[in-house]
Amino acid sequence: MERLCTAALRRPVQVGSVQRLRGGTRKGVFRVTTTTGTSVVLYVWHQDEDRWSTSTDPAADVEPFTPANGMTSLTGACEHLTAIDVRVPTVLHAEYRGTDLLADCAVVDDVTGRSLETMLTDDAVSAALVLAELKGFLLRMATTTSNRYGKVAGGRGVEPVAGADTLPFHAVVLQRALRHLAAAADREPRLAAVAERVEATLHHRAAAVQPREGATYSLTHGELGPDHVLIDATGRPVLIDLEGVMWADVEWEHAFLEMRFHEHYEALRIPGLDEERLQLYRLALHLSLVEGPLRLIDTGFPGADVMAGIAEHHLGRVLSTTS
Repeated sequence: MERLCTAALRRPVQVGSVQRLRGGTRKGVFRVTTTTGTSVVLYVWHQDEDRWSTSTDPAADVEPFTPANGMTSLTGACEHLTAIDVRVPTVLHAEYRGTDLLADCAVVDDVTGRSLETMLTDDAVSAALVLAELKGFLLRMATTTSNRYGKVAGGRGVEPVAGADTLPFHAVVLQRALRHLAAAADREPRLAAVAERVEATLHHRAAAVQPREGATYSLTHGELGPDHVLIDATGRPVLIDLEGVMWADVEWEHAFLEMRFHEHYEALRIPGLDEERLQLYRLALHLSLVEGPLRLIDTGFPGADVMAGIAEHHLGRVLSTTS
């Protein structure tokens, strides 16, 4: 670990302490503080840090939603977002299969401020300023487009997706949602009882989506909640958990933003969103957030109570579509 930090900081250092931070369920996130007080954040992509490694997503082969390579996705996302002045942590050093930890790992600068999630509860005035800047990020991302959907790639490109020329993004979302519905219904009798009606609703909403002229796709974070926005020392937002960044319908981003920001979402809404796409993507995301937590619970995940609460909330939203 000292070698990684030395390479990142470009000077010999000694590690004073290591603190595990809240992060995603596919990687370990650690704050490493040197004996001189300098701190960096270390991301480690290793099977032991991947809470999903013992389960199989029923839609794992649906591109572009296939599991991302953390290292490639992080560096590609940082390159894309930095180019349009969306603030992200700086990657100081990255290694594939690093010899220290026998895993892909990256050292990034430490944004030591609190999260927007915390700020929204205890500092409404500062939060409003951050939300305004975050909306600017979202506008720039929405207007940065590609004629293909897919994961980001180096050189500010897009990874090719088989069938992307003939299968629109909303059809891929439908395919994924149907698989999540079937898998979740196997675990949850209340969903199984209405599965046919939910399936019919998915098809109805997908059929209502009209082709978009030019078939342009926007740069999206994919899972942007207030816990994925850190506040730096100057009070400005910094986006984290970037491995899901991809080219997609902008409504995919905003359906998720609605769910995570609740009453604060209105400060982030951008013009021109397609309500038919939003209707489909809302239901697809609810189904994903039933299926995923239920599957994670089956793995013995230590936060089972939290996962059960997430699944229950989103199950309620799905069931409401059939009432």
